[in-house]
Amino acid sequence: MLGPVILAASRSDKMRRFVSAAPGTKQVVARFIAGETVNDVVPIVQDLAARGLEVTLDVVGEDITTVEQSHAARDAYLELIGRLKELGLGARAEMSVKLSMFGQSLENGHELALANVRPVVAAAAEIGTTVTLDAEDHTTLDSMFAIHEELRKDFPQTGCVIQAYLFRTEDDARRLAANGSRVRIVKGAYKEPASVAIQDKPEIDKAYVRIMKILMEGEGYPMIGSHDPRLISVGQELARRAGRKLDEYEFQMLYGIRTEEQNRLAAEGHRMRVYTAYGTDWYGYFMRRLAEKPANLLFFVRSILTKG
Repeated sequence: MLGPVILAASRSDKMRRFVSAAPGTKQVVARFIAGETVNDVVPIVQDLAARGLEVTLDVVGEDITTVEQSHAARDAYLELIGRLKELGLGARAEMSVKLSMFGQSLENGHELALANVRPVVAAAAEIGTTVTLDAEDHTTLDSMFAIHEELRKDFPQTGCVIQAYLFRTEDDARRLAANGSRVRIVKGAYKEPASVAIQDKPEIDKAYVRIMKILMEGEGYPMIGSHDPRLISVGQELARRAGRKLDEYEFQMLYGIRTEEQNRLAAEGHRMRVYTAYGTDWYGYFMRRLAEKPANLLFFVRSILTKG
C-alpha cells in the first residue's frame, strides 16, 4: 500500500523540499545514486568493469520545463560519451535515457525529443556502444516506441524498455521480439490507473514471466531487469529452453542493490549490467526506488531518525 503513496510524493514539490532537507537523505541517496557529476561516476564504471560487470548510465533529471533544459540534457549525455571514449569504456557501458528529459512533454515534444536524442545515439554508436530508451508513464509510450522505431532505421542496436504491469505490454513484447529489438523488461515503477495497469503484485509477476517467455523465444535480445531471485531463476530456465547462449541475453540490476548477486551472476558467465544513475536532480528517481521495495523506505526512515 505504501508504493502508490510514495509514487504520488515523487511529484510533490513540498515533499521534494522535505526529503532534500532531511538529515539522513544524503547517506541513503548515495546508496542508489553514483554521484552528481561525470567525474564522480567514471571511477565507479571502471570498478564495475574491472569486476566483470557491464553498466548502463542514466543522467537523472526528467522533470524539465524548457527547451534549453532539454538541450542541456542532450549535452550532458554527449559529455558522458566523450569521457567513456577517452577511457576506452565504450564496450562496457551503454546509456539509458528518458525522453521526457529530452523535451518529450514540451510543445512539439515528440519532434524535439527525437532531435535531441539522435545525436546521443549517433555518438554512442561511434564509440561502440548504444542507448536504451527508458519507459515512463503510459501516456508517453506511443511516442517512445515511435522514436525507437525511427532510431533503429540507422542504429538498429537502439534498445527500449517495456513494463510488465501494463495490459498493453504483451502485445508490445511480441512486436519487438519479432523485429529483433534489444528489450529490457521491468515490472514498472510509475503510479498507473487500474484501467491500464495490473494492480496485484502476484499478477504482475505472472505477466512478467509470460513476457520473458515471449522475448526469449523471439528474435531480439532480452534484458531482464529484476532483483527478484525467483524471476531471475525463471529467466535462466526460459533462456535454456529457448536455446540461448549466455551472451544472447542479460540481467540488469540497480546500482547499490543485491551487489553480491550481481557478482555471482557475472562469475557464472552471465552478462550482468548495473543500472547506474548520477546527477543533481535525483529526487524522482530516488522516490521510485523507495516505492519499489519497503525495505528501502525503512532504511531511509532509520537514517533520518539516527541523524536527526
